[in-house]
Amino acid sequence: MIKANKYTVFIAGISALVLTMGVGRYAFTPMIPYMEAQMDMSESLAGWLAGWAYIGYLTGLFIVWLIRDLKLKDYFYRYGLFLAVFSTAIMGMHEHALVWYLSRFFAGIATALGFMLGTGLVLKWLLHHNHETEMGLHFAGIGLGIILGAIVVDVAAKEALLNLSWRGQWFALAGFGLLVALPAMFLLPLPAEEQLVESKNIDKTNEPSTKWLVLLSIAYICAGFSNTVNVTFTSLMAEYVPLIGKGTLMWMFVGLAAAPAPFVWERVARRIGHLNAIRMAFVINIVSNLLMVFSTAYAAVVFSALTFGFAFMGIVSLVLTIVGKQYGYRSTQIMAQLTLGYCIAQILSPILAGTIAEHTGSFHISLYMVSIIMVLGFVCLTLMKNQESQ
Repeated sequence: MIKANKYTVFIAGISALVLTMGVGRYAFTPMIPYMEAQMDMSESLAGWLAGWAYIGYLTGLFIVWLIRDLKLKDYFYRYGLFLAVFSTAIMGMHEHALVWYLSRFFAGIATALGFMLGTGLVLKWLLHHNHETEMGLHFAGIGLGIILGAIVVDVAAKEALLNLSWRGQWFALAGFGLLVALPAMFLLPLPAEEQLVESKNIDKTNEPSTKWLVLLSIAYICAGFSNTVNVTFTSLMAEYVPLIGKGTLMWMFVGLAAAPAPFVWERVARRIGHLNAIRMAFVINIVSNLLMVFSTAYAAVVFSALTFGFAFMGIVSLVLTIVGKQYGYRSTQIMAQLTLGYCIAQILSPILAGTIAEHTGSFHISLYMVSIIMVLGFVCLTLMKNQESQ
């Protein structure tokens, strides 16, 4: 195994996010229009498949909660890499909806293991070896995964290139995932014995109030509703506009904006404060939703995709950061608590949006609803500012 340094560890962490998030979780989004066209897959089925992915993510979250031993965390992280590749390949092996449900369920588990355990292992290695942590570089793997997954889907479908059917596209994604799994598997070192010791002296005196945490939890749940509708259906919404054949491209724009977002938002937060930065990201998210409703112009849809990618990744990275700053050694526990509510929103949101779209022929009602929910989240963030002032 190559001697570990901060660069190889970052490459391993980014590769894990590209695989488990970009391929295992988010590649389903650009695949929906192809499966609808070739398999006559309904919007409600697409929503249920997305919902099962988030049920799997919730299951993976409980697995992460139960694991205390660092070596066991490392084992399940590596198991999650295999599961992400396998669950992706399964999508192309059969046409039965039950097989697809199981595939998305296990892909959700793989996402939780790769994201939560992988991020934790990378952060712990960096801290143990006294490296300054620029976790924005690590989280950029999510946006990069969206971009690369969309490129694989598009290249596999192009007549002038591979000209593969929906089955071939899923197998191409699985093959790409297998390649990315190699650095994720072999560049992240096994935990050293001295890393297994957890700090027992936790000072809670400077932590925010319970009300502050409850408000943040509600705001994060609100973001989960909006983010999941867009993450699941961006490609399909673009086709509905209609921008026929541009769904994958719009999803790629989401990834292009999401990749640098953690760097940019961290620098914005240093100037105006993390809560103000999160509130700004909420406003941008709402604007991106409404743009998709009020305009069918190509430039407006592109701008909507870019602003959503930038805002959605900003909300996730900023919330992770503010929890880390406020709760220190308890940050993993608190983040898991926040993620539980976020997961419930992720399960309900695509199912409801897909069902509504199937009956109405558009996602306008869903986008209005999640925008109103985001306004509620913005109010919670404002109340948190008042708590800080007190």
